[in-house]
Amino acid sequence: MKWLSDLFDSFRPQFEKRGNLAFLKPMFEAIEFIFFYPPARTATAPHVRDPLDIKRYMSIVIVALLPAICASIWFFGPRILLMILVSYAVGGLVEVIFACIRKTEIHEGFFVTGILFPLILPPATPLWVVAVGIFVGVFFGKEVFGGTGHNVFNPALVGRLFITISFPTILTSGWTAPGAWRGAVDAVSSATPMALVKTQGILTPATDLLLGIPSGSVGETFRLGIIVGGIFLMLTKVSNWRVPVSYLVTVFVVAFIAGLFGWTPATAEAGASALSFAVFNLLGGSVLFGAMYMACCPVTSCYTLPGKYVFGIGCGLLTVLIRVFSGYVEGVMFSIVIMNSFAPLIDHIILQLRYRNAETQGS
Repeated sequence: MKWLSDLFDSFRPQFEKRGNLAFLKPMFEAIEFIFFYPPARTATAPHVRDPLDIKRYMSIVIVALLPAICASIWFFGPRILLMILVSYAVGGLVEVIFACIRKTEIHEGFFVTGILFPLILPPATPLWVVAVGIFVGVFFGKEVFGGTGHNVFNPALVGRLFITISFPTILTSGWTAPGAWRGAVDAVSSATPMALVKTQGILTPATDLLLGIPSGSVGETFRLGIIVGGIFLMLTKVSNWRVPVSYLVTVFVVAFIAGLFGWTPATAEAGASALSFAVFNLLGGSVLFGAMYMACCPVTSCYTLPGKYVFGIGCGLLTVLIRVFSGYVEGVMFSIVIMNSFAPLIDHIILQLRYRNAETQGS
């Protein structure tokens, strides 16, 4: 690869401070970083070397998403690839423009945002809606806060929230039943399991939910793959287990209580047991995908260990409450975005309590 390294070295002066293409330096560095490590090193000690840098971190997340991605392509056809391509193209353009304006390097964080966003959309979502959503998510959800590492909210969820409010008709008609490599993804429409339990009190069998038989968002259908990917993230320590575990346990417990008191048509009218309703809430909708890939984002969730428990519990509680008592059939998106806004406050309170306890013990 020496010839490629020499090629980059020959073009580098054009992108330096006084070069003709200096305004495109972030793009040049991003392309170079795909093939080589950055030449920059810390000027003074400590020279810390960690095998899990940002590049590897994002790569591990994408690897963990592969089961869900492959299953979505198998279920809904090659159109899913077009949705991913549009997401990367539009969102990547926003990233490049802001990097050039700020004269900073392009961060790899968008590789995860760009793949997560289409996975949380209905499979028949028009491509122009995908473009609008990822633009809003990256622009207003991340760049206005200062870029990667400074955003308060999950950018993918910000984009999804925007198109949910702006284009409700398009999204509600974009649900299709999974089928092996279906070319025309909009050929067969189907109600989602969450809509069925909300309107008719019908609980979809757990085995169907695990195997991805019912309709749902692009990446949420094959739940076995989501579980495998989530465990992989926790084993590699890319994801802290406290957030997803506390999230899922809370969903199960609160849903069990709701079923026990008959707060849902499934238990009050259809006669389903509280346990079956709790299992359904754990496997149905976007709970698994949200807990494994969205809620555990290290930037937008709490960074203190007790805070991670509080964050996960808050997400789980809000998810079930929105599902049971609101007019929306799903509460994962709203719950995570709401808890994103409270994450800094939760960490602040925990740190203040630690400081006071330390002062008390010291005196």
